Amino acid sequence: MKADFKVKKFDKGESSDAANQNPESNFQQRLWVISELYYPEETSTGYYLTKIAEGLTASFNVKVLCGQPNYSKRGNFAPKKEMHKCVEIFRAWGTTLDKNVIFFRLINMLTLSFSIFVKALLNFQRNDKVLVVTTPPLLPFIVALASLVRGASFVLLIHDNYPEILVAVGKTGKNSWLVKVLDFFNRWLYSYANKIIVVGRDMQELVESKTRGLRVPIECIPNWAELEQIKPSSREENQLLKQLGISEKLIFLYAGNMGHPNDLESIIKCSEKLKNNSEFHFIFLGAGVKKVWLEKKIEEKNLTNVTLLPPRPRSEQNIFLNACDVALVSLVKNMWGVSMPSRTYNILAVGKPILALTETNSEVARVIEEGELGWIVSPDNPEKLFQTIIEISRKRPQLIAMGKRARNAAIEKYSVETAVQRYKKALLF
Repeated sequence: MKADFKVKKFDKGESSDAANQNPESNFQQRLWVISELYYPEETSTGYYLTKIAEGLTASFNVKVLCGQPNYSKRGNFAPKKEMHKCVEIFRAWGTTLDKNVIFFRLINMLTLSFSIFVKALLNFQRNDKVLVVTTPPLLPFIVALASLVRGASFVLLIHDNYPEILVAVGKTGKNSWLVKVLDFFNRWLYSYANKIIVVGRDMQELVESKTRGLRVPIECIPNWAELEQIKPSSREENQLLKQLGISEKLIFLYAGNMGHPNDLESIIKCSEKLKNNSEFHFIFLGAGVKKVWLEKKIEEKNLTNVTLLPPRPRSEQNIFLNACDVALVSLVKNMWGVSMPSRTYNILAVGKPILALTETNSEVARVIEEGELGWIVSPDNPEKLFQTIIEISRKRPQLIAMGKRARNAAIEKYSVETAVQRYKKALLF
């Protein structure tokens, strides 16, 4: 169902914050952005959806329906309704149990999805536009149903492809009944979407194959680098390297989620082979379900060449992303077309080469190969990873030139302004 006319905007005069006033938007069409995570949440999905919503306020009357913070800002209670940077935010109730426990995560997803469904039914209006992200996986289905009931049109933003991600992490078989059920419901979801947006070219190719026979437009809009905050800085003056006392070593940094989709096992096996070589050091910074396994392996194998650090706030990215010579991005097998690690773009922004454990022709691989920004190693191949790291050591003087190309790529291709303009164009159907 297409939206053909405009709806009068919510009166922002109710907000006491003068910065929230936007008098030019009195007759803009309403756009709902639906996401589990949103401001003040800083985890990647929350960060990106916040910037998209705020960036579209010049073109739409933007409203957000989301949950309470449960990741980087877990424990903080945000208002049920507020105005922030010209966006009207509605927060739905849901449990905020430990997301690293699968049963608790399921409860969180069910309670939040039901709550969002009720609020959507109460607030959506005919001819509203809706942008909904695919995390958690139940969210787009209940939002699609509410949109259809209320006469709104929805655009699907895919950050992770299901059921493919479940197959990749070994939670189900490729031909299982669960995959068949999810494929059936996905076809229903895709058939009613006005448009599908993906964040990687491999994802676009996968979704095109899944939507064959359906006449739904698919557009690829990559995420972006935080170019204003994230910049190259002197390695010699890096606070984290000084604190760890490893400034003289060749440092490989893995920063981000330590989850089932990430091939940390190959990196640890490689670090074990290099533990008697004082030239190399590995830093892991982040959290996730594999962190406990990681801690045990480091202790069990006495890996003194590995440092494991807790996650640090987004505001400190410029410090920890600059604390290396080469950044690591890793995905397990069968993740082609499934997901694109968003941290990649900020790695480019600090001007660091990338060593990626990923499949050929994935979006990560294409970004690296197109700009000659690093190296590609197939997942679950620690021997090849070891050989590549030795090669990097021999070519250490070339890292500076690679880093400059990485920074230039971030500036030229992956800015927030470019992404927001593409979202604006995609939503003006």
